[in-house]
Amino acid sequence: MIIDSLANFERYANLNPLFPAVAQFLRQNDLATLPTGRHVIQGDDLYVNIVDAQPKTQQQARIETHDKMIDIQIPISGGECQGWTPRQLLPQAPYNTDDDISFYAGDAQTYLNVQPGQFTIFFTWDGHAPAITATTLRKAIFKVKA
Repeated sequence: MIIDSLANFERYANLNPLFPAVAQFLRQNDLATLPTGRHVIQGDDLYVNIVDAQPKTQQQARIETHDKMIDIQIPISGGECQGWTPRQLLPQAPYNTDDDISFYAGDAQTYLNVQPGQFTIFFTWDGHAPAITATTLRKAIFKVKA
């Protein structure tokens, strides 16, 4: 898991062959003006979902993991709390192959506050509980083939 300022995103470009395309998309697009929905960048290997996440508490947030995709999450309209737990500490859970997701009950090990202008990267070995917020939150979620 990584948290940093968007101004530093290009420093992470060597971590995945598709990260340079994410950096280019961020330079060329204003996330705040993109309509809600999926925006394809490189087919099913790289796209961004612009979502309006509904409010939820830490107790309501479910930890999730992905086997095939890395999440790069960027809050747009306000800050959010995100939970994190190393995947190896999570119990076995059913895997939905169509949506590339497993869900887990319980609280995350660590919580962090992420503000607009910051991003988090959740790799396949990271459990994460996103969008813990008191109000509806507009955010960008880049899905990057691992």
